[in-house]
Amino acid sequence: MSGITSSTALWYASRSTGVVSLVMLTGVVVLGVAVQRQGRLPGLPRFAVVGLHRSISLLSVVFLAIHIAAAIADSYVNIRIVDAVLPFLSSYEPLWLGLGTVGFDLIVALIVTSLLRARLGRRIWRWVHWLAYAAWPVAVAHSFGSSTDMQSGWLLGLGVVCVLAVLAAVGWRVAAGGREAPRPARVSEVFNQVRGARSDRAPQESAPYREHAYPEHAYPEHAYPEHAHRAAPSVSTGGR
Repeated sequence: MSGITSSTALWYASRSTGVVSLVMLTGVVVLGVAVQRQGRLPGLPRFAVVGLHRSISLLSVVFLAIHIAAAIADSYVNIRIVDAVLPFLSSYEPLWLGLGTVGFDLIVALIVTSLLRARLGRRIWRWVHWLAYAAWPVAVAHSFGSSTDMQSGWLLGLGVVCVLAVLAAVGWRVAAGGREAPRPARVSEVFNQVRGARSDRAPQESAPYREHAYPEHAYPEHAYPEHAHRAAPSVSTGGR
């Protein structure tokens, strides 16, 4: 243990947190792709899927921040703070490090737009959200290109498993979408359900309305009191 220096510790911290970030980002993408339109997974309620997706997303951001901080603090290579924000400016592995920066910028854009979702509107947020999925292949390319550890051994196998997991999720989503009814059929079905619900509701709503608008025995007892039935005195039209 005496041979471990601060630079070595930072190197291990950067490598390990980078691997964990890749695995967690893969989990986020798999959940995002595999979740159906109803926001559910087989066997899990909606709130559990949403909570799991949110927790993994937050953890991936935390480990990514540690990964970047450790890489900047490590004196073995010269990585500046600006290199973590602006891509392809680093003197060390500009291509692979630049891809990592692009992935980080996409994740930051997703976080910022999520915080401002109420002001930006759903359409803009959805576009940025779909664009953020590009952070995963960029992160995979960054991991395999910048780390020699990911190019052999069990870490290579782990990277392959991450790729296969995302491909399996995409295939499952495409197959599930193919089994759904075509869009015109879904629209027609929803329209028929709404029209049927309105027709079922109409008699129930009209009966109370008639009851209150025209209450039983409203005429003549309530509208015309008893003394109103007395004959009104005749008005003589003749002169005295």
